[in-house]
Amino acid sequence: MVARQIRDRGIRAPRVLEAMELVPRHAFVPPELASRAYTDEPLPIGEGQTISQPFMVAAMSEALLLSGDERVLEVGCGSGYQAAVLARLAREVIAVETRPALAAAARERLRILGCVNVRVEDGDGSAGWAACAPYDAILVTAAAPEVPQPLIDQLAEGGRLVIPVGGSNHQELLRIVKRDAATKEQSLYSCRFVPLLGRYGWRQSARDANQE
Repeated sequence: MVARQIRDRGIRAPRVLEAMELVPRHAFVPPELASRAYTDEPLPIGEGQTISQPFMVAAMSEALLLSGDERVLEVGCGSGYQAAVLARLAREVIAVETRPALAAAARERLRILGCVNVRVEDGDGSAGWAACAPYDAILVTAAAPEVPQPLIDQLAEGGRLVIPVGGSNHQELLRIVKRDAATKEQSLYSCRFVPLLGRYGWRQSARDANQE
């Protein structure tokens, strides 16, 4: 998976490649999909959500430019796979998930795997998680119609926000850097994610349309 789907497609950060090699993706997918765990595709995890394809997980992780001493916020914990990768790249990870059942399952998987520097919180991640702000990096794993202002507000000076932004069927993965109270935006990849639901995301109807 790492050699063919990730390294050969341009991901070069050694720490990211190592994390992708060490985190067992099969532990984060339903048992009936275990045989497809290392294919280059997103897979359903229940409640209309997916685990992202391995390349996109690696690409988003690399885009955060983590050195190892950061506090990271992940919006949209899902299965917990991305959080497990981030746990190997950062000092502390706060992962927020709006669906209690998914949050509980992710929390248990991460505990079993020994990811002691990850905390999974239940809540509306589109508003960030102000209690632990500021964050050196924020990663959003669902698509927003526009960049939520609370996430910008919760970034530390020099912080990086990586987020897919666009319509319900197609988005651009953006990296936004905050410096001197201003932001600089860079488009990284075309992508397609499930909608980010919540106060600063899409309404329920957008999720329903995405599943048709």
